[in-house]
Parts: sequence; structure tokens; C-alpha cells
Amino acid sequence: MKVEKCGTYHAKIEGCQLVKMPDGKSQFKVYFVSIIGRDNPSRTEWAHCGYSKESFVKDFQASGWEGVGFVTAFPHITKVFRYSPKVEILQHVKAYDTKTGKPIGLDREDGFTEFACLAEALLANDEFIAWAKAQSVKEYMDFISKIDDAPVACNSKLKAYWEQDQ
Repeated sequence: MKVEKCGTYHAKIEGCQLVKMPDGKSQFKVYFVSIIGRDNPSRTEWAHCGYSKESFVKDFQASGWEGVGFVTAFPHITKVFRYSPKVEILQHVKAYDTKTGKPIGLDREDGFTEFACLAEALLANDEFIAWAKAQSVKEYMDFISKIDDAPVACNSKLKAYWEQDQ
């Protein structure tokens, strides 16, 4: 296996907004997330990306998404997590370019599928637990995760491990 260099990772969750969709049923909690400390903050930080959170919400509402769930909105990628309409104990996830709305595939090397970065995994954990405990969609929608900081201490441990002599 070839392990490539990985960029630093320190995510900050900068707020959450409940977004009700025009169909009157669908609703999503949108978590706004920035990755701070990278070389190109205009790509990964809301404060520097030239696209407002308000514009995101307006565009998201016009996008036609259906269901109930949550969204991780980074300036460069957005993932929509919804509870499956066929088996609501499952989460579906789909990704798109935040500014253009164009789909981003989550297929990765060796037949794997990307699940989440740290911030998304922490939020997905909290959201899934809230979904499991809730007696109603309203009770679930009233829950907002308290996760606000997601730093990765070392972004090169896999590479160091894989390249070390046996």
C-alpha cells in the first residue's frame, strides 16, 4: 500500500442552522465547518471563502434535497446525511461542491467509500445517537451537537508506520 502525505487538520464547527425545505416536510440541520491553519484559507475557511453562510442556506433550500437529517457544510465540500426513507435506522450520505452544487463522488481507492473526516464523524455520532433516542422528528431536530473543535494531533502517523522498517 502506498501512503501519501496528508494535510493538517483542525476543524472548527462555526454554528448550526435549522433549514426547512420548500416541500414543507424536509428539514436539515446545517453545521458550518471550517478547516483552519491550512495554506489556502479561501478554500477551507468560511471567513475567507467569498461565499456567505446565508447564501449557502438560500442555495441549499433551492436545491431540492428531500428528507430529514443534517449537513456538514465546508466551503469546499458539503455532505448531506439523511435518514433512509426505506430503512430509517440507516444514514445515507451524498457530497457536492459547496459553491457550484456539482456532485462529488465518495468512491476512493481500492474499492473503498469515503465516510467522513473527524468533524463529520463526531457530528454523525452525535446526530445518530440523537436520532436513536428521539421519539419524534421534532425532538430530533431540537437537538444540536455541542461539538465545536476537532483537531487531529498527528496527520502523518499512518505514513510513518507504513514506511518504517519491519
